[in-house]
Amino acid sequence: MSVYDTLARLGVELPTAGAPAAAYVMAATTGNTVFLSGHIARRDGKPWAGKLGKDIDTATGQQAARGIAIDLLATLHGHIGDLNRVTRIVKVMSLVNSTQEFTEQHLVTNGCSEFLAEVFGEKGKHSRSAFGVAQIPLGACVEIEMIVEIA
Repeated sequence: MSVYDTLARLGVELPTAGAPAAAYVMAATTGNTVFLSGHIARRDGKPWAGKLGKDIDTATGQQAARGIAIDLLATLHGHIGDLNRVTRIVKVMSLVNSTQEFTEQHLVTNGCSEFLAEVFGEKGKHSRSAFGVAQIPLGACVEIEMIVEIA
């Protein structure tokens, strides 16, 4: 099944890929590996600001991480032209804007990881890191970057 058929079945329409907010590119390829820059959580087109453990709960953080996964796929699609070229999601790194007491960064990041596995099946299962941080640009609640292997 095509990745695009799977996205349609899930009711997901890829947004227009975002532009960099500073001195970097959204994606860079070397060989058959694509490195996607960190994407921040957005809601209604604006940074989804907040801190996990203070004003955002884990379930809401998972929704934010899922939304980032969709944005990452939009960037990847714009960069390589066809998501069916993906042979493996290699790695996801997640930064969660959280209080010192919050310890569920890994569960927040599941919002991204589970979505990628749903879209790509076995090819979507990846290695991962999830960190709690004191702040993310623009006050966003979550930021995620991704490494992808393509054919």
